[in-house]
Amino acid sequence: MPAFRRIASYKTPDEFRARLTELGVELPFADEIDPMPLAQPIERGGLRSGNRFAILPMEGWDGTEDGKPTEFTRRRWGRFGTSGAKLIWGGEAVAVRHDGRANPNQLVMSPANAVSIADLREHLVAEHRSALGSDDGLLVGLQLTHSGRYSRPNEKRQLEPTIVYRHPVLDRRIGDSVPEPISDDGIRRLIDDFIAAAKLAQQAGFAFVDIKHCHGYFGHELLSAYERPGEFGGPLENRTRFLREIVNGVHAEVPGLAVGVRISAFDFIAFKPGPDGVGVPEGIDEGERLAFGGDGSGVGVDLSETKQLVQAFVEMGISWVCVSAGNPYANPHILRPAAFPPSDGYLPPEDPLVGVARQLKAVRELKKSFPRIVLVGSGYTYLQDWLPNVAYAAVRDGWTDVVGLGRMVLSYPELPVDVLSGRGIDRKRLCRTFSDCTSGPRNGLISGCFPLDPFYKSHPAHGALAEAKRSK
Repeated sequence: MPAFRRIASYKTPDEFRARLTELGVELPFADEIDPMPLAQPIERGGLRSGNRFAILPMEGWDGTEDGKPTEFTRRRWGRFGTSGAKLIWGGEAVAVRHDGRANPNQLVMSPANAVSIADLREHLVAEHRSALGSDDGLLVGLQLTHSGRYSRPNEKRQLEPTIVYRHPVLDRRIGDSVPEPISDDGIRRLIDDFIAAAKLAQQAGFAFVDIKHCHGYFGHELLSAYERPGEFGGPLENRTRFLREIVNGVHAEVPGLAVGVRISAFDFIAFKPGPDGVGVPEGIDEGERLAFGGDGSGVGVDLSETKQLVQAFVEMGISWVCVSAGNPYANPHILRPAAFPPSDGYLPPEDPLVGVARQLKAVRELKKSFPRIVLVGSGYTYLQDWLPNVAYAAVRDGWTDVVGLGRMVLSYPELPVDVLSGRGIDRKRLCRTFSDCTSGPRNGLISGCFPLDPFYKSHPAHGALAEAKRSK
């Protein structure tokens, strides 16, 4: 069983760099941090963010059964506002209709819920203004999604999947009741639902919508529909038809609303726990051809087709792209590098620093090819104590335009403002990637930082999660 040295144990920049050299990976890094590059605004395509920190969208498990925010949701969004980040990339994944919810407490953008979601955005803005004195440069979008084969709209542990094509490995995980792939007419109805949700998002005050194409959900699965017949499968032109028709519909019916896309720039085949609990590839001879952005081996990266996708974005008039990787249900170690797996996961098969470097390298390669596109990077949380050093150098050296933070803001939402102010970071609040924010929902509980956030430490779900983990 591999044992990787914890990030907190690297006490000096030289120690951290020595580990990178030992691993044979490259990360941008600076011994001293100048906040100015991270404090610079960035503007493109009619959108402007006042600095280079973004809050990434995270799926919420704490809405009402009919898809409205609760006080848990409101608290989380308020903390996004106080973070100091000027770009809120989507807030969280919001389903465009009931059957596309990843859990029965996910928000749904519907006419009945639009006012409450608008109030949620206003609360974020008000908290930002209160904490920072102004909301100048604050850019807030909404991520719209359909969860596809990972839909659980009614019961937390009951899949009700909508699949794009037959997948030889992932279908086995559904069990015996694998549905027929959605029809072309069904996809067209879903396109109409995305456009309708975008209209509501604009009415709710959001500056842009993110049409989610990452993490194994519906839009991402379409990108690997190489063998699907019809208008939405086969060549890349068909596999991007869903997105192009949504974007065209938004431009025609929702003038003034910008569109961004969060993509998984590359994917691997599915992994499963091996005999020692460490992740091993599953179905290496079956699923490797279905990994979008892969090199054909199932466990490597080739961004050739990803670059064609981003070129298609350019042609659609999309100029803001958030870059992630992989699928949290199939290969979480490549998108959420962590020292500790979620309760239903596997131990990391590589030093998580390798996963961080893989993501940052992909964004760097895309940035070189598309200098006019604003790219928001992901994968920074595992860097922990050294996150500011890498974030600063990544922006300074042109690896990315904006540094995106996900799990980190659940434990330490004020990290961006602390870095930008030059105060330095509070190491006691750094996310140490215990994965409880994932294990909670995987066990039917709310999502939050149970180890470090006092609010969730004292919540009854904390004890329930501990018991669920012990029983695994």
